[in-house]
Amino acid sequence: MSSSNRPAARRGGRTRGGRARGIPDATVARLPLYLRTLIGLNERGIPTVSSEDLATAAGVNSAKLRKDLSHLGSYGTRGVGYDVQYLVYQISRELGLTQDWAVAIIGMGNLGRALADYGGFVSRGFSVEALFDIDPGKVGMRVADLTIEHVDRLEEIVHAENIAIGVIATPPQAAQEVCDRLINAGVRSILNFAPAVLQTPQGVQVRKVDLSIELQILAFHVQRSMGMDAVDAMEETGGGA
Repeated sequence: MSSSNRPAARRGGRTRGGRARGIPDATVARLPLYLRTLIGLNERGIPTVSSEDLATAAGVNSAKLRKDLSHLGSYGTRGVGYDVQYLVYQISRELGLTQDWAVAIIGMGNLGRALADYGGFVSRGFSVEALFDIDPGKVGMRVADLTIEHVDRLEEIVHAENIAIGVIATPPQAAQEVCDRLINAGVRSILNFAPAVLQTPQGVQVRKVDLSIELQILAFHVQRSMGMDAVDAMEETGGGA
């Protein structure tokens, strides 16, 4: 949302004394879900939304949603609901999305390239500014209008491009070293796609995306929906693992 289209601030994410309000981690984790739903409503020209409709679309109950939004100082209007455009701005501001954040992706395998090519980052406040790999056959190649740099230049480019977020898409054995180098270069937010548990000092935020775990959770739900009798029958006929 451009600054010219942002509504005037009403009740923001800070107290009168300028201190940031404490927002529970669970609430922070749900704010992007609300934001995604609200952006969709805004794009369809819907000006207001009730807490019940917003909660249903986001997959939470309305009481939890109202409590989450109260941490932002947003309480809606009885009989009207929430102003969609203002709530988009309010959540975006709380998540730090009213400014652009420079991102570096380390590891230019299939996943790294797919992330670099993803066009949704820019519209959400993120700009991929640097790509790295250790493979001489990939260094120098162009991906998403960027040149893949050798990882030896990581610290130099992190400083030059003011990288705020590092995305690790390396093989697991390289992930910790890359993480350490990002931290030493000043990066304090890391998104880890590598199947490895990273050790980080206090003050560094790491979000892990493990696709195998997500698939295992989906397999659990598929099995539950089919019923154990059907699963046993699949295994007996060779349809299982």
